Amino acid sequence: MSRLADLARRLRRSEKRPDPAGASASTPPPPLDPVEAVRAWHDRTKHHPGRYAASAGYLDWESQPEPFRRFVGAPLVPLDLEGPPGPSYEEAWLEGRVPPRALDRASLSQLLRDALGLSAWKQAGDTRWPLRVDPSSGNLHPTEGYLLAPAVEGLCPVPAVWHYQPFLHALEQRRTLTEAEWAALSAGLPGGSVLVGLSSIAWREAWKYGERSGRYCQHDLGHVIGTVAVAAAALGWRVRLVGAATDEELDRLLGLPAGDPAEEERADALLVVGPQVEAGWRPGPIPAGAWVGTPNRLSTEHHPWPVLELLDRVTRKEVAGPAPERVEVDSGLVVGDSPVRLREIVHMRRSAVDMDGRTGISRAAFVQVLRKLLPGRAQVPWTALPWAPRVHPVFFVHRVQDVAPGLYMLVRDPAALPRLRGWMDPAFDWEQTAELPELPGLPELPLYRLRAGDMRAVAQSLSCGQGIASDGVFAVAMLGELRGTLEQWGAWAWKRLHWEAGLLGQVLYLEAEATGIRGTGIGCFFDDPTHHLLLRAEAWREDRLVDLYHFTVGGPVEDGRLQTLPAYAHRDEALAQEG
Repeated sequence: MSRLADLARRLRRSEKRPDPAGASASTPPPPLDPVEAVRAWHDRTKHHPGRYAASAGYLDWESQPEPFRRFVGAPLVPLDLEGPPGPSYEEAWLEGRVPPRALDRASLSQLLRDALGLSAWKQAGDTRWPLRVDPSSGNLHPTEGYLLAPAVEGLCPVPAVWHYQPFLHALEQRRTLTEAEWAALSAGLPGGSVLVGLSSIAWREAWKYGERSGRYCQHDLGHVIGTVAVAAAALGWRVRLVGAATDEELDRLLGLPAGDPAEEERADALLVVGPQVEAGWRPGPIPAGAWVGTPNRLSTEHHPWPVLELLDRVTRKEVAGPAPERVEVDSGLVVGDSPVRLREIVHMRRSAVDMDGRTGISRAAFVQVLRKLLPGRAQVPWTALPWAPRVHPVFFVHRVQDVAPGLYMLVRDPAALPRLRGWMDPAFDWEQTAELPELPGLPELPLYRLRAGDMRAVAQSLSCGQGIASDGVFAVAMLGELRGTLEQWGAWAWKRLHWEAGLLGQVLYLEAEATGIRGTGIGCFFDDPTHHLLLRAEAWREDRLVDLYHFTVGGPVEDGRLQTLPAYAHRDEALAQEG
């Protein structure tokens, strides 16, 4: 019996179930170790050459989930579609460079459209599907967004909790609060602040990806933290992840779970958004009250995935905290003078489905990408995360002008360098940037060349044989400090590692667009062959570093069979049907 199967068996036995005579079991099983359980789950859901993580093995199109969550019966308030062009792309990456906008209907409309709205529709023949600002594995979008706001003129005369509906770019009012309830809940927040709640519906991803979908849900949530942070930066606002709350508190705050247990929706994260917000805030008492609206059913049938239920249970955050522990690295980021607007980049972001194998970028552009990935002082979106970096990207550099092809690592926390060197292959060179003739004058950039040489075939083979990993400018494998993170904080921190990896991916997406190329996340990769390439055997066995996410950036090959349609041409007709 596998570790995970044994843990699942013990988990089932640990739940109170009366025997036929009505008496409880007299011999309780040993307590479930959540850290051991999540390590076992992570190991079970690895892809291997010739043996992939468990899934249904086919796509049951009859049970494909509806792409949009609705709360039927909840009052619907359409938001503004148009807004000002906003700041340039470059200046929004540093807090304090953009004058803060007032909190009103227009600014909230822009925040939500730029963070969670539709960006376009694609059509092939008679088939049409939406694209969103926030990327998602398989375009399945397990992440849902909620807004908790005070009274806002033109939106609602009293404080309220809202669900964001991207199909209509509208808010569904789940409940209202009294001024006293909002004052107690938001005590200590600066004026003009709102809360953004993020949740996951695991079934949306499990329908296609089965057991491994638990990873993709958390990658997607990390991407959305990034889209919210960047959208807020365009308004001159800050974003901070609220760590001082339990998952149970967040569920109550958002009115979850609700609806069909097979489509259970779980709160994952709470973001505080506003001009002057800082880390460390904790929500006040969460008032009891009636919720309005019934969640729509997403599928008629569901395939059960017990190990995903296990993952949900063992990664629930049951204690508040820990205290913020931000680490800042001097990224050397310099705001450029490009006239391109941030909102233009945000709305044109797409996932490449193929790379041309020819396009390259300049060394300066590559260095700018690296600087954006470092948690510099006041640097968006890293100010949103209240912890020191635990995820470090390894670059398979293919086509960067004046940078030798090879394997490179960006060490995002200087304190991590000794342990990373101790865990990784002892044959690696670890040549610093300052020592590389093709990268002169950059001693502060913590980029290390591990091995020189053509890595295209290696990158492709590690990413499930996909050519997009070898045909781009570079590919990335993101290594997370799994065991140490779990031992320090608990099993729930497994999610945090994936959020950080997703946030790295979101920065890569936007930087690719700004550079005139395109990126795409790669969820299909061979975990252990990547570990074998990069790590010492003992570090691999002990889960000191684990492969969390792959990414690639390069010149896209467009599919001429697809049409691109406007994001909200359908809205007026759809709103009229709503009545």
